[in-house]
Amino acid sequence: MSEQPLRGWFAIGAEAISKEVNFGNLMRTAHAFGAAYLFLVDPATTLRQAGRTDTSRAHLSLPVFRHRSPEELALPHGAKLVGVELTDDAVPLPSFRHPSAAAYVFGPERASLSPAMLARCDHVVRIPTRFCVNLAIAAAIVMYDRQLTLGRFGERPVMPGGPVQAPAPHVHGGVVLRRARTAGASGG
Repeated sequence: MSEQPLRGWFAIGAEAISKEVNFGNLMRTAHAFGAAYLFLVDPATTLRQAGRTDTSRAHLSLPVFRHRSPEELALPHGAKLVGVELTDDAVPLPSFRHPSAAAYVFGPERASLSPAMLARCDHVVRIPTRFCVNLAIAAAIVMYDRQLTLGRFGERPVMPGGPVQAPAPHVHGGVVLRRARTAGASGG
């Protein structure tokens, strides 16, 4: 099976995560979906035993950045912070357009993203479930949705189990010339 190219990049993070098993699963899943890096904000544990569930050994491929608070969270230039939370005003994930450069942050087990973290978010999305799901499962759902919407895949068949169509080949557009406007130049 060939890997489908995606546009842009993404990072996966968690605020106040406390369970090492969840962090190991999060690392493995982020690695599988091609995350650029992982980040933690105010982790509630050292997470030293996370490798027990990270069988892909993601720690050898993905950097993990730690931040003490939402205010100290540093993102690369142009990245949008996307909080994933079950709030009334959050955008349902199936209706959300993923930013090309995004850092997704998930709340801790048995709690929600802090008000300070929600204030930092450029967007807040929710997975349309009746109640919260496991942290690593929620991250996998978001990463899968990102891959579906930003990846290049063939159209789904009309009939169940129908033939698979390859995606249309990418076509590059023509050359675009941009000229700097000079002082006194008239707009047209």
